[in-house]
Amino acid sequence: MDSSSEHPVGVDDIYSALVALRAEPVMDPETRPDGPQPEDRLRLLGALLAAVELEILAATRIDDEFYQGFAGVTGGWAETAGADATLAFILIINRMQRTAMQMMQAEHEEKRPGQAAAVAAAMTGADLLTAQLAVDHGSIDRARRSLNRAEGSVANILVWMHGLRVGFGDVED
Repeated sequence: MDSSSEHPVGVDDIYSALVALRAEPVMDPETRPDGPQPEDRLRLLGALLAAVELEILAATRIDDEFYQGFAGVTGGWAETAGADATLAFILIINRMQRTAMQMMQAEHEEKRPGQAAAVAAAMTGADLLTAQLAVDHGSIDRARRSLNRAEGSVANILVWMHGLRVGFGDVED
């Protein structure tokens, strides 16, 4: 399984897609007088990902029709990702890890227990899928490491869930 792109997309193409979505980032004319540079590629891909996710959010509603929209988005994703189950797992693992990173709060902020539990839940999912892939490919040591991380995350979920209940007076500390 090769996760590299058959036809890597350059910064100009990514920037053009952002322009088409009316979501291009403002480039500092002093540091980027010639526009986006190759070192901006990952940042631009992140911006494109956010722009597409915002478009999906705007196009899907949370009601009875939500699942129809969700099925369309998921179908398009599956068609583009292809039939390789390992690649699909890796894409989903990457998404879950990004989601956890996006949900993390800054160190200077007060801990929000529901948010911390959600971060741990996303990482649990990523680690469980990683463990399954490792087992599927005969890497038992990697599976053990992933399961150890997942077990730690499950423990954190329970601690933070309890903290959330304590916070609104449902249970005593």
